[in-house]
Amino acid sequence: MTSEDLPLQFARTKRFSLGVPRGFTVSPDGDRVLFLRTASGRSTTGLLWLYENGEERPLADPHALGDGGDGEVPEAERIRRERARETSAGIVSYATDAAVRLVAFALSGALWTVTTDEGVTRRIPTAGPVVTPRPSPDGTHIAYVSGGTLRVVRVDGTGDHALAEPEGPEITYGLSDHVSAESLERTRSFWWSPDGTALLVVRVDNAPVQQWYIGDPAHPARPPRAIRYPAAGTANARLSLHVVDLDGHRVDVDLPKEAVSHPDGEWTDPAFEYVAQADWSEAGPLAVVQTRDQRSAYVLRIDPATGATTPLHHLTDTAWLEFVPGTPSSTAATGLVLTTQEGTRGLLMTGTGVRTPEGMYVHELLGTAGGRLYFMAAEEPTEAHVWSYDTENGFVRLTDEPGVHHAAVGGDTVVLDSSTLDGQTVTVLRDGRPAGRIGVLAERPVTRPRPRFLTLGERELRAALYLPTSYEPGSPESVSYEPGSPESVSSASGHGRLPVVVHSYSGPGWQTVVKAARWHHAVNQWFADQGFAVLSVDGRGTPGRDRAWETAIHGDQLMPVVEDQADAVRAVAELFPELDTSRVAIRGWSFGGYLAAGAVLHRPEVFHAAVAGAAPTDLRLYDTHWKERYLGHPDIQPDHYDRCSLVAHAHKLTRPLMLVHGMADDNVVPAHMVRFSAALLAAGRPHTVLPLAGATHLVAQEGVIDTLLRMDLDFIKKSLDLRTA
Repeated sequence: MTSEDLPLQFARTKRFSLGVPRGFTVSPDGDRVLFLRTASGRSTTGLLWLYENGEERPLADPHALGDGGDGEVPEAERIRRERARETSAGIVSYATDAAVRLVAFALSGALWTVTTDEGVTRRIPTAGPVVTPRPSPDGTHIAYVSGGTLRVVRVDGTGDHALAEPEGPEITYGLSDHVSAESLERTRSFWWSPDGTALLVVRVDNAPVQQWYIGDPAHPARPPRAIRYPAAGTANARLSLHVVDLDGHRVDVDLPKEAVSHPDGEWTDPAFEYVAQADWSEAGPLAVVQTRDQRSAYVLRIDPATGATTPLHHLTDTAWLEFVPGTPSSTAATGLVLTTQEGTRGLLMTGTGVRTPEGMYVHELLGTAGGRLYFMAAEEPTEAHVWSYDTENGFVRLTDEPGVHHAAVGGDTVVLDSSTLDGQTVTVLRDGRPAGRIGVLAERPVTRPRPRFLTLGERELRAALYLPTSYEPGSPESVSYEPGSPESVSSASGHGRLPVVVHSYSGPGWQTVVKAARWHHAVNQWFADQGFAVLSVDGRGTPGRDRAWETAIHGDQLMPVVEDQADAVRAVAELFPELDTSRVAIRGWSFGGYLAAGAVLHRPEVFHAAVAGAAPTDLRLYDTHWKERYLGHPDIQPDHYDRCSLVAHAHKLTRPLMLVHGMADDNVVPAHMVRFSAALLAAGRPHTVLPLAGATHLVAQEGVIDTLLRMDLDFIKKSLDLRTA
């Protein structure tokens, strides 16, 4: 492994995701912890593990079950994994009964169970390939989806029967539609009642959704794959909720027809087209439904006997509503726990009227245990910590070290998943004291990241700067360092100053400037070690600050973000005069690719070359929920889409640009790249196109992602006219 460079290690470890424990479940008594993890930092086969009595052991190993995890999976499962950006095989998800005694999982479409007491695995015969199996709370039955039908089988393998069958080829029960899985992050679509006698299930009718086709140019004999894709301004899938019991008796849930409109002159669509979240607790089933314009939502209590709904809370916002993952929730002490939209995104405990302190940005509600509410929140955007709340002690922060901390809870046990710049640790706490650790088997990057965290400009932009490993700032006359690869730039462009590569995402939902072990830190350092200063910036629209910061991109998702990147380049150059701002490249993927292309179109005096990967170039081609959230309806507010379109501004290109796109991408479909390239050609603008045959939105294949990093580097060096050693 010592001969490997960072790009090859990056590919072989699947972006350093292999060997990382995840998906923690803690039993209500706190005695057992379940989790998923591959056997090493190179193994791609996921195992189910049990931590108990201070020790961890494999509970289910696909190889021992006669399936290495590389078998064929149902199409619905393949789609689910793509939406979840799953990089491993084998056991990649699981579900348990209420006591965490019985575990169910699917392996190559087969249903398996294992008990945490004896560790006995059993293959359960089913009527067809299995997707998303989930045991009843009492552990007597398992519900699963096969061919769009919600079915149930007893744990002894008997009594398999349908609970809800599709009435047509475009209808499914218990599966998430594209928008719910990709943009709302609602991956579940059925929930058991606490007594195990009924389920709340989402019915999806995809018939109204337009059909697109994704072909494989590398295999012209293969027919194109048909997908239902609800692009901005077009019809969504029709969603409805139903309560079904184990005999198949069904009650239709009476969802509201429309909300109070917002007479503010903006686009208003009061129809409730989205089921944002649902759950079924001891207090009864709950659902959150959201309007098409995303500015109104109801939290509904459902009567499972009649399907009648009672509004418990009405949420509104003049821009759009976002929900803290894990909400709504309910405890006896706090009442209903909801997301607050004003000021800093937080939590409101309706039973007490208490809300999280202003200035505390809540990322996730983690759960309740021992009368306490646990959540993940940030007071400083580059960090996130685990907090607890109860009426006696109030708000208590459980983590101190700078980093990003997550947790799973049960009984008196807290599993603390902590990522800092030094790496990742998983600590098991009992009664607040360390009681053991769960192993992190991921490899450490061969390139050690050295980010310098900065706050730049009047908007206090959070940024990270990476300089060559042995480069000492303040001594531009002696740029002597040992390069990270034979391709390194000699003397940092040959005249004593460091050219700049901006590598940002800077879009909604994800931060790159965090004090935690993340793959992009290592990649950025590798680029820096080739003779660059690499800058990453979280601008307006990114999470972690407040609602005003997030909604600053409402109506314009491009120019505020581009301006923040340009301002950051100017500000960092004032702090580090050794940076050569006459040679600045920008690279990125997905929204980051969109940003990179937009930067060279609109600010060519700052950005002199760009690599744009998987860029959504025509925002009318992206999905309804994600784009209408920020830009409204394209038929009613077309100027928003025109302003933010890269295709519409292709004629402005004056800088070198390389477009990279996976030709099997069903999220940002290849049409984005093709349309932009066609517009550039029509305008007489030279550019480079790199299609990735067979690649989806998440590129992780060895021989592709590693080569792509080197090609990015080569394109940037040539475009900035840098001399090589």
